[in-house]
Amino acid sequence: MPLKLRFGPAGKPVDFKGDMVKVPEYLAKIGLDALEYEAVRGVRISEDKARRLGEEARKYNIVLSLHAPYYVNLASRDEAKLKASIKRVIESLKAAYWMGAYVVVIHVGYYKGHESRRSALKHAIHSLKNIEEQMKQIGIKDVWIGPETTGKKTQIGSIEEIIEICTSINMCRPVVDWAHLHARALGMHIRNVDDVIKIIDELERNLDPKALKPLHQHFSKIEYGSGGEKEHHTLGEEEYGPDFRIVCRGLKEVGVEGVIISESPILDKDALIMKAICCEEEHYC
Repeated sequence: MPLKLRFGPAGKPVDFKGDMVKVPEYLAKIGLDALEYEAVRGVRISEDKARRLGEEARKYNIVLSLHAPYYVNLASRDEAKLKASIKRVIESLKAAYWMGAYVVVIHVGYYKGHESRRSALKHAIHSLKNIEEQMKQIGIKDVWIGPETTGKKTQIGSIEEIIEICTSINMCRPVVDWAHLHARALGMHIRNVDDVIKIIDELERNLDPKALKPLHQHFSKIEYGSGGEKEHHTLGEEEYGPDFRIVCRGLKEVGVEGVIISESPILDKDALIMKAICCEEEHYC
Protein backbone atom coordinates (compact mmCIF):
# COMPACT_ATOMS: atom_id res chain seq x y z
CA MET A 1 0.00 0.00 0.00
CA PRO A 2 1.31 3.46 -0.85
CA LEU A 3 2.80 6.24 1.20
CA LYS A 4 1.32 9.69 0.72
CA LEU A 5 -1.27 10.00 -2.09
CA ARG A 6 -2.45 7.97 -5.07
CA PHE A 7 -4.90 9.12 -7.73
CA GLY A 8 -7.18 7.41 -10.22
CA PRO A 9 -10.62 7.34 -11.85
CA ALA A 10 -13.95 5.84 -10.84
CA GLY A 11 -14.21 3.44 -13.77
CA LYS A 12 -12.81 3.35 -17.29
CA PRO A 13 -10.80 6.39 -18.41
CA VAL A 14 -12.85 8.61 -20.72
CA ASP A 15 -10.75 8.00 -23.86
CA PHE A 16 -10.04 4.33 -23.21
CA LYS A 17 -11.78 1.95 -25.63
CA GLY A 18 -10.35 -1.46 -24.77
CA ASP A 19 -11.07 -4.24 -22.30
CA MET A 20 -11.28 -3.32 -18.61
CA VAL A 21 -8.41 -5.70 -17.88
CA LYS A 22 -6.10 -3.38 -19.83
CA VAL A 23 -7.02 -0.27 -17.84
CA PRO A 24 -4.19 -0.66 -15.25
CA GLU A 25 -1.58 -0.56 -18.01
CA TYR A 26 -3.24 2.52 -19.52
CA LEU A 27 -3.37 4.31 -16.17
CA ALA A 28 0.28 3.59 -15.43
CA LYS A 29 1.27 5.02 -18.82
CA ILE A 30 -0.56 8.31 -18.21
CA GLY A 31 0.76 8.65 -14.66
CA LEU A 32 -2.07 7.45 -12.41
CA ASP A 33 -1.83 4.71 -9.78
CA ALA A 34 -5.34 3.89 -8.51
CA LEU A 35 -8.58 2.57 -9.99
CA GLU A 36 -12.07 2.14 -8.56
CA TYR A 37 -13.97 -0.61 -10.34
CA GLU A 38 -17.57 0.54 -10.77
CA ALA A 39 -20.17 -2.14 -10.04
CA VAL A 40 -22.79 0.53 -9.37
CA ARG A 41 -25.40 -1.08 -11.63
CA GLY A 42 -24.69 -4.61 -10.53
CA VAL A 43 -21.73 -6.95 -10.00
CA ARG A 44 -21.30 -8.47 -13.45
CA ILE A 45 -17.60 -9.29 -13.55
CA SER A 46 -16.68 -12.99 -13.64
CA GLU A 47 -14.19 -14.49 -11.21
CA ASP A 48 -11.71 -15.15 -14.03
CA LYS A 49 -11.85 -11.58 -15.32
CA ALA A 50 -11.66 -10.13 -11.82
CA ARG A 51 -8.53 -12.15 -11.11
CA ARG A 52 -6.97 -11.06 -14.42
CA LEU A 53 -7.75 -7.42 -13.62
CA GLY A 54 -6.08 -7.88 -10.24
CA GLU A 55 -2.99 -9.41 -11.83
CA GLU A 56 -2.68 -6.47 -14.21
CA ALA A 57 -3.18 -4.00 -11.35
CA ARG A 58 -0.38 -5.59 -9.35
CA LYS A 59 1.86 -5.71 -12.42
CA TYR A 60 1.45 -1.96 -13.01
CA ASN A 61 1.31 -0.92 -9.32
CA ILE A 62 -2.34 0.21 -9.42
CA VAL A 63 -4.29 0.15 -6.14
CA LEU A 64 -7.80 -1.25 -6.69
CA SER A 65 -11.06 -0.45 -4.92
CA LEU A 66 -14.62 -1.39 -5.90
CA HIS A 67 -17.86 0.58 -5.69
CA ALA A 68 -20.87 -1.57 -4.80
CA PRO A 69 -24.27 -1.16 -6.53
CA TYR A 70 -26.28 1.96 -5.84
CA TYR A 71 -29.35 -0.22 -5.24
CA VAL A 72 -28.47 -0.94 -1.63
CA ASN A 73 -30.46 0.03 1.46
CA LEU A 74 -29.13 -1.70 4.55
CA ALA A 75 -31.64 0.21 6.69
CA SER A 76 -34.68 -1.04 4.80
CA ARG A 77 -37.58 -2.45 6.85
CA ASP A 78 -38.75 -4.37 3.79
CA GLU A 79 -37.28 -7.86 4.26
CA ALA A 80 -37.07 -8.61 0.54
CA LYS A 81 -35.27 -5.32 -0.19
CA LEU A 82 -32.93 -5.80 2.75
CA LYS A 83 -32.08 -9.35 1.71
CA ALA A 84 -31.37 -8.19 -1.85
CA SER A 85 -29.19 -5.33 -0.54
CA ILE A 86 -27.13 -7.67 1.63
CA LYS A 87 -26.72 -10.03 -1.33
CA ARG A 88 -25.43 -7.19 -3.54
CA VAL A 89 -22.87 -6.16 -0.93
CA ILE A 90 -21.68 -9.77 -0.51
CA GLU A 91 -21.36 -10.11 -4.31
CA SER A 92 -19.30 -6.91 -4.31
CA LEU A 93 -17.03 -8.21 -1.56
CA LYS A 94 -16.49 -11.47 -3.45
CA ALA A 95 -15.52 -9.62 -6.63
CA ALA A 96 -13.19 -7.33 -4.64
CA TYR A 97 -11.57 -10.38 -3.05
CA TRP A 98 -11.01 -11.99 -6.44
CA MET A 99 -9.35 -8.90 -7.90
CA GLY A 100 -7.44 -7.90 -4.78
CA ALA A 101 -9.32 -4.63 -4.23
CA TYR A 102 -8.68 -3.41 -0.70
CA VAL A 103 -12.06 -1.76 -0.03
CA VAL A 104 -15.67 -1.98 -1.21
CA VAL A 105 -17.35 1.43 -1.18
CA ILE A 106 -21.03 1.34 -0.21
CA HIS A 107 -23.89 3.79 0.19
CA VAL A 108 -25.32 2.47 3.44
CA GLY A 109 -29.00 3.34 3.09
CA TYR A 110 -31.86 5.75 3.81
CA TYR A 111 -33.69 7.21 6.78
CA LYS A 112 -37.10 6.67 5.14
CA GLY A 113 -39.34 4.20 6.95
CA HIS A 114 -37.80 4.89 10.36
CA GLU A 115 -39.07 7.03 13.19
CA SER A 116 -35.63 8.63 13.56
CA ARG A 117 -32.21 8.83 11.94
CA ARG A 118 -30.87 6.93 14.93
CA SER A 119 -33.21 4.03 14.24
CA ALA A 120 -32.14 3.87 10.59
CA LEU A 121 -28.47 3.89 11.57
CA LYS A 122 -28.90 1.09 14.11
CA HIS A 123 -30.77 -1.00 11.54
CA ALA A 124 -27.97 -0.50 9.01
CA ILE A 125 -25.28 -1.43 11.54
CA HIS A 126 -27.14 -4.64 12.33
CA SER A 127 -27.19 -5.47 8.61
CA LEU A 128 -23.48 -4.75 8.30
CA LYS A 129 -22.71 -7.08 11.21
CA ASN A 130 -24.64 -9.75 9.31
CA ILE A 131 -22.50 -9.05 6.23
CA GLU A 132 -19.29 -9.19 8.24
CA GLU A 133 -20.29 -12.58 9.66
CA GLN A 134 -21.01 -13.88 6.14
CA MET A 135 -17.59 -12.63 5.01
CA LYS A 136 -15.97 -14.82 7.66
CA GLN A 137 -18.08 -17.83 6.74
CA ILE A 138 -17.19 -17.72 3.03
CA GLY A 139 -13.54 -16.84 3.58
CA ILE A 140 -13.36 -13.26 2.32
CA LYS A 141 -10.19 -11.75 3.78
CA ASP A 142 -8.21 -8.53 3.38
CA VAL A 143 -11.18 -6.57 2.01
CA TRP A 144 -12.61 -3.66 4.00
CA ILE A 145 -16.22 -2.51 4.04
CA GLY A 146 -16.16 1.20 3.15
CA PRO A 147 -19.28 3.20 4.09
CA GLU A 148 -19.21 6.47 2.16
CA THR A 149 -20.20 9.94 3.27
CA THR A 150 -23.28 10.80 1.22
CA GLY A 151 -24.51 13.98 -0.41
CA LYS A 152 -28.28 13.76 0.08
CA LYS A 153 -30.06 14.60 3.30
CA THR A 154 -32.26 11.50 2.92
CA GLN A 155 -29.24 9.17 3.15
CA ILE A 156 -27.28 7.77 6.06
CA GLY A 157 -23.80 9.18 5.64
CA SER A 158 -22.79 12.10 7.83
CA ILE A 159 -19.20 11.92 9.05
CA GLU A 160 -20.49 11.14 12.57
CA GLU A 161 -22.61 8.25 11.25
CA ILE A 162 -19.72 6.84 9.24
CA ILE A 163 -17.52 6.92 12.35
CA GLU A 164 -20.17 5.12 14.40
CA ILE A 165 -20.52 2.45 11.73
CA CYS A 166 -16.76 1.93 11.63
CA THR A 167 -16.50 1.68 15.42
CA SER A 168 -19.23 -1.00 15.34
CA ILE A 169 -17.83 -3.13 12.50
CA ASN A 170 -14.34 -4.65 12.63
CA MET A 171 -13.50 -4.71 8.90
CA CYS A 172 -14.68 -1.17 8.25
CA ARG A 173 -12.86 1.90 6.97
CA PRO A 174 -14.40 5.31 6.21
CA VAL A 175 -14.75 6.59 2.67
CA VAL A 176 -14.72 10.38 2.62
CA ASP A 177 -16.40 11.98 -0.37
CA TRP A 178 -15.47 15.65 -0.04
CA ALA A 179 -18.04 16.73 -2.64
CA HIS A 180 -20.81 14.88 -0.81
CA LEU A 181 -19.94 16.54 2.48
CA HIS A 182 -20.01 19.93 0.73
CA ALA A 183 -23.42 19.21 -0.85
CA ARG A 184 -24.91 17.66 2.30
CA ALA A 185 -24.14 20.91 4.14
CA LEU A 186 -25.49 23.00 1.22
CA GLY A 187 -22.07 24.50 0.59
CA MET A 188 -21.40 25.36 4.24
CA HIS A 189 -18.72 22.69 4.74
CA ILE A 190 -15.34 22.02 3.09
CA ARG A 191 -14.98 25.77 2.63
CA ASN A 192 -11.49 26.09 4.10
CA VAL A 193 -8.47 24.07 5.19
CA ASP A 194 -9.69 23.97 8.81
CA ASP A 195 -12.87 22.14 7.69
CA VAL A 196 -10.73 19.45 6.07
CA ILE A 197 -8.39 19.14 9.04
CA LYS A 198 -11.29 18.86 11.51
CA ILE A 199 -12.72 15.90 9.62
CA ILE A 200 -9.38 14.12 9.48
CA ASP A 201 -8.77 14.84 13.18
CA GLU A 202 -12.20 13.43 14.05
CA LEU A 203 -11.47 10.26 12.10
CA GLU A 204 -8.04 9.88 13.71
CA ARG A 205 -9.44 10.38 17.22
CA ASN A 206 -12.14 7.76 16.83
CA LEU A 207 -10.84 5.05 14.49
CA ASP A 208 -8.07 2.49 14.38
CA PRO A 209 -5.07 3.92 12.48
CA LYS A 210 -5.16 0.90 10.15
CA ALA A 211 -8.53 2.13 8.83
CA LEU A 212 -6.94 5.39 7.71
CA LYS A 213 -3.79 4.09 6.03
CA PRO A 214 -4.70 4.85 3.37
CA LEU A 215 -7.73 7.12 3.77
CA HIS A 216 -10.00 6.30 0.84
CA GLN A 217 -11.50 9.44 -0.71
CA HIS A 218 -13.65 10.65 -3.60
CA PHE A 219 -13.53 14.08 -5.16
CA SER A 220 -15.27 16.17 -7.80
CA LYS A 221 -16.97 19.54 -7.96
CA ILE A 222 -20.68 19.22 -7.16
CA GLU A 223 -24.01 20.94 -7.70
CA TYR A 224 -26.58 20.83 -4.90
CA GLY A 225 -30.11 21.91 -4.10
CA SER A 226 -32.20 22.12 -0.95
CA GLY A 227 -32.01 18.33 -0.52
CA GLY A 228 -28.27 18.13 -1.07
CA GLU A 229 -26.42 16.51 -3.98
CA LYS A 230 -27.72 16.99 -7.52
CA GLU A 231 -24.88 16.45 -10.02
CA HIS A 232 -21.10 16.03 -10.20
CA HIS A 233 -19.05 18.56 -12.20
CA THR A 234 -15.52 18.96 -13.50
CA LEU A 235 -12.72 20.76 -11.70
CA GLY A 236 -12.76 23.43 -14.39
CA GLU A 237 -16.32 24.52 -13.58
CA GLU A 238 -15.45 27.34 -11.20
CA GLU A 239 -19.04 28.08 -10.18
CA TYR A 240 -19.17 24.83 -8.20
CA GLY A 241 -17.33 23.71 -5.06
CA PRO A 242 -15.52 22.48 -3.17
CA ASP A 243 -12.05 23.66 -4.13
CA PHE A 244 -9.61 20.76 -4.44
CA ARG A 245 -6.68 22.99 -3.50
CA ILE A 246 -8.26 23.40 -0.06
CA VAL A 247 -8.60 19.64 0.35
CA CYS A 248 -5.04 19.07 -0.82
CA ARG A 249 -3.64 21.64 1.59
CA GLY A 250 -5.54 20.01 4.47
CA LEU A 251 -4.24 16.56 3.58
CA LYS A 252 -0.68 17.86 3.36
CA GLU A 253 -0.89 19.74 6.63
CA VAL A 254 -1.99 16.63 8.52
CA GLY A 255 0.26 14.27 6.53
CA VAL A 256 -2.45 11.92 5.28
CA GLU A 257 -1.74 8.76 3.33
CA GLY A 258 -4.59 8.38 0.87
CA VAL A 259 -6.20 7.15 -2.32
CA ILE A 260 -8.16 9.85 -4.13
CA ILE A 261 -10.69 8.71 -6.72
CA SER A 262 -11.99 11.20 -9.28
CA GLU A 263 -15.76 11.12 -9.78
CA SER A 264 -15.65 14.06 -12.17
CA PRO A 265 -17.43 13.60 -15.53
CA ILE A 266 -13.93 13.56 -17.06
CA LEU A 267 -12.60 10.97 -14.58
CA ASP A 268 -8.92 10.38 -15.35
CA LYS A 269 -8.37 13.84 -16.83
CA ASP A 270 -9.36 15.49 -13.57
CA ALA A 271 -7.47 12.83 -11.60
CA LEU A 272 -4.33 13.98 -13.39
CA ILE A 273 -5.10 17.61 -12.55
CA MET A 274 -5.59 16.69 -8.89
CA LYS A 275 -2.29 14.82 -8.89
CA ALA A 276 -0.55 17.84 -10.39
CA ILE A 277 -2.05 20.14 -7.74
CA CYS A 278 -1.02 17.93 -4.82
CA CYS A 279 2.12 16.18 -5.99
CA GLU A 280 4.29 18.68 -7.80
CA GLU A 281 4.82 20.68 -4.62
CA GLU A 282 7.08 19.17 -1.96
CA HIS A 283 7.07 15.76 -3.71
CA TYR A 284 4.08 14.79 -1.59
CA CYS A 285 3.09 11.74 -3.67
